[in-house]
Amino acid sequence: MPLRTESLEQPSLNLTPMIDIVFLLIIFFMVGTRFTEFEQRFEIELPRAVELAPMSSSPDPITINVSRTGRISIGNDLLTAAELLRRLDAARENWSEQSVMIRADGENLYQAIVDVMSICHEAQIHKFSLAFQPVRGSAP
Repeated sequence: MPLRTESLEQPSLNLTPMIDIVFLLIIFFMVGTRFTEFEQRFEIELPRAVELAPMSSSPDPITINVSRTGRISIGNDLLTAAELLRRLDAARENWSEQSVMIRADGENLYQAIVDVMSICHEAQIHKFSLAFQPVRGSAP
């Protein structure tokens, strides 16, 4: 049984499908452009609405630092109890579910921490937490 060793046809690149697709795209964009021109002919006064607040995730918690001596600060600003209350009220007005992180020195008097927690409660901020550093290797 003899085997044929020469090929019948040389491979060639058929460009017909690619040209068809290009023509279809040209027609699609031409028709699409005509629609936008047609829509712009009408003078329409769009309805107005009140600007809404962005739908985003809750902001980062406000970090309140309480020093060993009981001084209260947010960032680099030293605050009195009244100033802290004003800041927390303003933050709660901007975001009703504002949270607070209270960072206090480990050797701090407990009363200073309770005072800050009381100010948070007075400002109607109910989501607050106390920062701590976990001890490695000890299990309860």
